[in-house]
Amino acid sequence: MGKVILVSSGKGGTGKTMFSVNLGVILAQRGKRVMLMDLDMGLRNLDIYLGMENKVVYNIMDVISGICRIKKAMIKVDGFDTLYFMAASPRRDDRDITPLHMKILCDKLRKYFDYIIIDCPAGIGDMLDVAMAPADRVVIVTEPEAASLRDADVTERYLREKGIRDICFVINKVKAELMKAGLVPDLMTILNMFNSPVAGIIQDDDNIHISTNKGIPIVCKHGTYIEKNFQEIADKIIELV
Repeated sequence: MGKVILVSSGKGGTGKTMFSVNLGVILAQRGKRVMLMDLDMGLRNLDIYLGMENKVVYNIMDVISGICRIKKAMIKVDGFDTLYFMAASPRRDDRDITPLHMKILCDKLRKYFDYIIIDCPAGIGDMLDVAMAPADRVVIVTEPEAASLRDADVTERYLREKGIRDICFVINKVKAELMKAGLVPDLMTILNMFNSPVAGIIQDDDNIHISTNKGIPIVCKHGTYIEKNFQEIADKIIELV
């Protein structure tokens, strides 16, 4: 049975979707069958980061409401044999989606995929409750910025209050020169903030921003320090699942 990895964040703009996409690509490159699922209703971006925005016909809410079968909403990502994604609704949707809906959907997908990666809306609330229902592990993506770190801490506490124990962090957009100058929290301070382990850090790099705008995941370029770093982070997350 496949594993469900939920990627969350305390606030928007931390790089949660970028991380979800690149984690999925790495696992697919390893021969795993991967489903990327966008739950950010009305603010979907996963399709853009994959360069697949023109391929979306049906979305996850169409599946939940019975408009289409699951396979109709599953889109194979160009250039990959084992990577698929399911888009969020392009607008805020008044059709109900509950934790039970999500659990049933993921239980069906587990039969066909080794990993289901859920890109969850930022923050806490109803959609996080929905997304966490089937999760085997939660990855919280944050950055070394006071508001982001506080919101990540709040998110971790919320998850634990809801009974989620398998949690880890990824620290994105790290600028070593700012840390050395004492202008942003350093890694030791960040590590001591959280009860859950940190699976890795991602340096701030213009190439990551360029790749997301082009719809080409950064890890598709092999042999770079960024790709190696993502591989190591993926190893730690998979070991923990």
